[in-house]
Amino acid sequence: MQGFKDFIFRGNLIELAVAFIIGGAFATVVQDFTKIVIELLARLGGSPDFNSFKPGGLVSVGPFLTGLVAFIILAAVVYFGLVKPYEVFSARLKKPTADAPVVPSTEDLLIEIRDLLAAQKPA
Repeated sequence: MQGFKDFIFRGNLIELAVAFIIGGAFATVVQDFTKIVIELLARLGGSPDFNSFKPGGLVSVGPFLTGLVAFIILAAVVYFGLVKPYEVFSARLKKPTADAPVVPSTEDLLIEIRDLLAAQKPA
């Protein structure tokens, strides 16, 4: 029973559950926003519903085009609403400030120690 308890309360499992729930809620928001954009496009240039479009008698082309337009809008929302702001935020966090001290790497410290020891040896 202790093993199951450890498994349930392991940090990455809880984080995964939270991410799944938030992702589901965010998917609903993005889908609703996509519907708004499609409605705006319909008002501007006519209906973006291609379900009745059947070139050469191919029945599947119309729904595919409608899905493709919805996918492109959804991808744009995710990219410009999540990815780009995250990249900007990450770049700000990684940018060193002028006041931040430069921390030497372990290799730099070892090289410095080696050079100091070599300088102390009599020739």
